[in-house]
Amino acid sequence: MYVALEGVDTSGKSTQIQALKNIFKEAVFTFEPGATEIGEKLREILLEDSIFLDSRAEMLLFLADRAELIAKVIKPNLHKLVISDRSLISGMAYAKDFDLRVLKTFNLFATQGILPNKVVFLELQEEELKKRLSHKKNDKIELRGLKQLLESQKRFKCVIQDLSLQALILDGSLPREEITQKIITFIEE
Repeated sequence: MYVALEGVDTSGKSTQIQALKNIFKEAVFTFEPGATEIGEKLREILLEDSIFLDSRAEMLLFLADRAELIAKVIKPNLHKLVISDRSLISGMAYAKDFDLRVLKTFNLFATQGILPNKVVFLELQEEELKKRLSHKKNDKIELRGLKQLLESQKRFKCVIQDLSLQALILDGSLPREEITQKIITFIEE
C-alpha cells in the first residue's frame, strides 16, 4: 500500500513521518523531491536561491524527480507499506500557474498511473501557519508568501478530490500524538 502525507511546509509532515517510522518498522519511507540519486540533484536545483526557473521548467524538474521516485522506489515496493513525505498531490497543488487538467495528465504520465492508496492531509489555519513560518528559515518555495501557501492548501484539497483519493484531512495544529494515532488508525483500516 502506498500512503502519502501531504500539507504545506510546517504542517507537521516530517514530524509525523518520524513518529510513523517507530510504528511501521518494516515500511519503506521516502520523500519528494530528492529521494533518488538524480532526485537529490534536482532538489538542489529547485531549492537553490540563485537559480530562477521558468515555471514550466520548474514543473518539469519536479516531474522528472517524481518519475524517478515512482520507477526506482515506489513501484518496486508496492507489495509493502510505502509511506511518502509528499507525492504528485504536492506537485499539482504548488504548480499554480497551470490548469489542473494539464497537471493531471503530466503527473499520471510521470507516475505511470500509480497513485497513493491513502492520503493524509495536514491542514493549518492562517494564524497557525503564520506562527510556524515565523519560527523557521524559509526555503525558496516558502518565501513565495503566506497567501500563496494558503492558496496551495486549497489546491491540495481540489487535487485530492479530483483524483478521487481516499483521504484523511486533519487539523495540523492538533497535539502530535493525537495526529499520529489518527494516522495509524487510517493506515490500518
